[in-house]
Amino acid sequence: MEPDPDDPHLQLPRVWWQGQTRHEDVDAVVREEPLEIRIGGTPVAVVMRTPGHDHELALGFLATEGVVDDPASVMSVRHCTVVDDPAAENNVVQATLRPSVQVDWARLRRNLYASSSCGICGKASIDQVMVRCEPIDDDTRVGVQWLHALPDRLRAAQAVFTRTGGLHAAGLFVAEGEALVVREDVGRHNAVDKVVGWALERGRLPLSGHVLMVSGRVSYEITQKAVAAGIPMIAAVSAPSSLAIDLAARAGLTLAAFVRGDRLSVYTRPERIVA
Repeated sequence: MEPDPDDPHLQLPRVWWQGQTRHEDVDAVVREEPLEIRIGGTPVAVVMRTPGHDHELALGFLATEGVVDDPASVMSVRHCTVVDDPAAENNVVQATLRPSVQVDWARLRRNLYASSSCGICGKASIDQVMVRCEPIDDDTRVGVQWLHALPDRLRAAQAVFTRTGGLHAAGLFVAEGEALVVREDVGRHNAVDKVVGWALERGRLPLSGHVLMVSGRVSYEITQKAVAAGIPMIAAVSAPSSLAIDLAARAGLTLAAFVRGDRLSVYTRPERIVA
């Protein structure tokens, strides 16, 4: 049965570990889908979001981008029912503005160019990644006990977090457990980019045989960055999104989340984790 388009989560299979014991069940995973925002039929941005309250998201976008400052300027906000890809039907929203509203299209496009190319359905987003990146073929195996230790190893290297308590971190580990590099940033995506940039500068890409550990959740963007860098495994303290899991499955990447204490959940390619 197709999920409710406004349902914020999906039920997906997982493998999870308690100590050295392996289990299988299903888990509620937060949904992540792209939303294309149009103004009067003109696409202006694609944002990644959890479905639900899309009209409020579009209105907030229009306000924060300086397009409108008065709700009366907006005649309507609604989902488009006619789209090129049926899978995108619930992922396109159109705002109709009053004729008197003047939109600075050049400024708006300059601000949003970088986020406008990821497609308007999850499948399209993943397809674009897989056009650029080969599926990961990596026979790396890591022990589950070693994965349990990663959050503490990452935290121990977060010097700025110790002082401020306000930063995300990403760390690159080899399968034997050594931390090669840990970087911090207010944005989790920026922290991952710094790690990949460190590897690129040293001629280490692709990063076969490595594990990327992140301090927060795993979104589509983080998974895409790992795939592009050839990293076969992501471990995260918090939850994955549905689109991150879909991309990891297509790309052959192992995605382990909720790595806390003596538990963790594995959503894709669990054979790389062994007792």
